[in-house]
Amino acid sequence: MFLPLRLGSYEFMFPVIQAALSGYSDAPMRKIARQFGVEFTLCEVMLDQFVIAVSKRKSRLYFAESDEHPVGAQLMGNEPEQFVHAAKRLIDEGFDLIDLNFACPVKKVLGRGRGGSLLNQPQTALKIVETVRRNMPDSIPLTVKLRKGFDDLPESRKNFFEILNGSVELGVCAVFLHGRTVRQRYEGTSDWEFIGNVKRHLNERGHSEIAVVGSGDLFTPEICLRRLRESGVDGLALARGIIGNPWLFRDLAALLRGQPKPEPPTLDEQRHVLEEHFRLAAEHYGERRAATTMRAFGVKYSLLHPETEQIRQAFVKVKTATDWSHVLERY
Repeated sequence: MFLPLRLGSYEFMFPVIQAALSGYSDAPMRKIARQFGVEFTLCEVMLDQFVIAVSKRKSRLYFAESDEHPVGAQLMGNEPEQFVHAAKRLIDEGFDLIDLNFACPVKKVLGRGRGGSLLNQPQTALKIVETVRRNMPDSIPLTVKLRKGFDDLPESRKNFFEILNGSVELGVCAVFLHGRTVRQRYEGTSDWEFIGNVKRHLNERGHSEIAVVGSGDLFTPEICLRRLRESGVDGLALARGIIGNPWLFRDLAALLRGQPKPEPPTLDEQRHVLEEHFRLAAEHYGERRAATTMRAFGVKYSLLHPETEQIRQAFVKVKTATDWSHVLERY
C-alpha cells in the first residue's frame, strides 16, 4: 500500500505524475495522460524571459486550459526578479503550481547560467527560491527540480545539500529529483540509492512532510513499482518512458492496486489513442501545425507496433492531417 502524494494543499491518490518534458508535455499530451489516470501533470520547461515577453495571442503555447487542473508550470532562468515576473504571469494564466528548474543538462542552457548550472551556484539558486516564494500567494505550491549534483565531486555533493536544505527552509513543498548528475545528462543509470537517501535525509531532519518525487529510467511498470518500494520516495515522475506509451500509467496503477498487469494495447486501442491525441493537437494548434508537431509522438508510439520501423518511417514523412490518417489506416 502507498500513501497519497501531497504537493502543498493537493493530494493525489495515484502517487505518479507526468514530468515536464521539453518538446513534448504540451496540453494535448497532458490530457492524454489524464485519460490514463494521472492526476497531476507538468508542462514543458519555459524560459522566464519568454513567459514575460510572449504576447497574449501566443500564450496558448503555455496556457493552462480549464479542463486540466491541477497543472504545474516549470520555469528556468538565472535572475530572481525575472523568475518572479514569470511566475506571476503563469499563475494569472491558471497554473496551480510553480516548479523551479535547477536540473536541465543541455549545453546551451548551462552556458547561460541556467538549469543545471545553478547546482554549482547555491547562493543564486536559493535567492531565486526565496524571492519567488516571498512574492507568490501562499496557496500556490512551490517545488524545485534537481539532479544528483553537477558532477560526482565532493564540492558538488555539498552544493546539492545546501540547495536542498535551504529550499526546504525557504518553503518548497516538494523536490522532483533525477538520479543522474548534470554532467551525465542521460548516460549511465539513474542513482536510485541516492534518491532514497535524500528522502531519508529529509526525514531525519524532521521534514518528512516534504515530498520527494523520483525520476530516471522508469520505463516499465515493474521497474516503477520496485523503485517506489525500495527508495521510500513519496512518488514518481514519469518522463521519457511515457512518450508514446501512456499505457505505462495504466499498467503501473494496476500493479499499485495489487492487480495483474493489463495486456498490451491492441492495434485498435493504439489507433484510438493516436486519433485522440491528434484531435487534441489539432484543437490546440490547428491541423497544419498539429501534423508536424505530432510526428515526434508518432515515432515514439511506433515502438509498440509490431512493424516498428515501417511505422516510424511513415510518421517521419507526415506533413498533413490526411497523411496522419493514411498512416493509421494502412497500419
